[in-house]
Amino acid sequence: MSEVRLPALGESVTEGTVTRWIKKVGDTIAVDEPLVEVSTDKVDTEIPSPVAGVIQQILVQEDETVEVGAVLAIIGDGAAAPAAAPAPEAAAAPVVEAPTPAPAPVAAPVAAPVAAAPVVSAPVAAPVVAAPVVATPAPVAAPAAASDAGYVTPLVRKLANESGINLSSIAGTGVGGRIRKDDVLAAVSAPAVGSSVASAPAAAHVPGDASPLRGTVEPMSRLRKVLAERAVASMVSTAQLTTVVEVDVTRIAQLRSKVQSEFVAKTGGKLNFMPFFALAAAEALRVHPKINASVDGDNIVYHGTENISFAVDTERGLLTPVLRDASTLNIAQIAGQIADLAARTRANQLKPDELSGGTFTLTNTGSRGALFDTPVVFLPQVAILGTGVVTKRPVVVTDTDGNESIAIRSMVYLALSYDHRIVDGADASRFLVDVKNRLEEANFEANLGL
Repeated sequence: MSEVRLPALGESVTEGTVTRWIKKVGDTIAVDEPLVEVSTDKVDTEIPSPVAGVIQQILVQEDETVEVGAVLAIIGDGAAAPAAAPAPEAAAAPVVEAPTPAPAPVAAPVAAPVAAAPVVSAPVAAPVVAAPVVATPAPVAAPAAASDAGYVTPLVRKLANESGINLSSIAGTGVGGRIRKDDVLAAVSAPAVGSSVASAPAAAHVPGDASPLRGTVEPMSRLRKVLAERAVASMVSTAQLTTVVEVDVTRIAQLRSKVQSEFVAKTGGKLNFMPFFALAAAEALRVHPKINASVDGDNIVYHGTENISFAVDTERGLLTPVLRDASTLNIAQIAGQIADLAARTRANQLKPDELSGGTFTLTNTGSRGALFDTPVVFLPQVAILGTGVVTKRPVVVTDTDGNESIAIRSMVYLALSYDHRIVDGADASRFLVDVKNRLEEANFEANLGL
């Protein structure tokens, strides 16, 4: 037989609490295989078995605290023995007590429930002996558990203090009602429910199916080659930078909710934020022609119409169909053309001229949840506007009297990338501020086209 003792787990550690037995009585264990988990005020660790064999006895129960050097378990070569231990103990008791006489009046009421009476010729001795033997184990175990109920290990107390948990408000699930580390962690994660109620385990994460492209090589498609060449040419030939503004689109969100039913009934499609961004940008391009221009040698060409390309993600790559004369369109017309062009782009049904002639680009980078990005300007254009995801956030708002307060508002980032060869930062900022003001004002009722 070999004893497994609680080892020293640090210079100042004098005791440890058994938090979980990894093996049970009767299990076979190898050298250095984890046997038990122990928690101290310094560390949580697994104690490995110093020998190989079969677990004969477990002497320290879960949630019980013992001193360093205490025997935790007994490991031997054969089968576990504890299961047979109670039998000799019970048999020995009648041998000691049998000669003891007892008064007849006591025997009469006790004899009735005792099954051993028919075997023993004297009706008094057998029942008196049997009663104390059966009752002996119960009073021994109960005081030990009760005496530990109020004890909290240093680790658990430290965890509760750091988490702001009042230990008196927790009902322990350990032996004798002792508060365990898991009870504190449960209280931290679900304080409103209470630690006495076990939280339902979260469903296991199921990763997405692996792409069939993993570990393969494929040649670039013609479209991808063209996009790659144009992107590199634009980055090499232009001086690009990005300016970002934050816009409160709460009023547009309210307008959308107000007219959504009517809009769907009359147009057959839902009203989202994209048509508002497109119209506000198109109107601002009329006022800021540098943003709606191109470079031709040493000349700057200011375009006479606002032809807005918008990015569409397809299986073949990124394509940009064009909204022509966008500043002359209303919201319903813009929404309808965007839906039609996007659908035909994905279905590979566009005509060549529907992908050409753009003078400015709009890309909805927030369609997959991005706050904003720094989009690349593609020649011959000199600017591209990226719209981030619309999210509700607490912001400072000022009323007409100048009073400030914090309110929940629908906010979005607009990022303008531009060619610094002809567009300066001040030009970009003026354009963005005009777009911002138009969107925050949200005076689009006359432009809905309903």
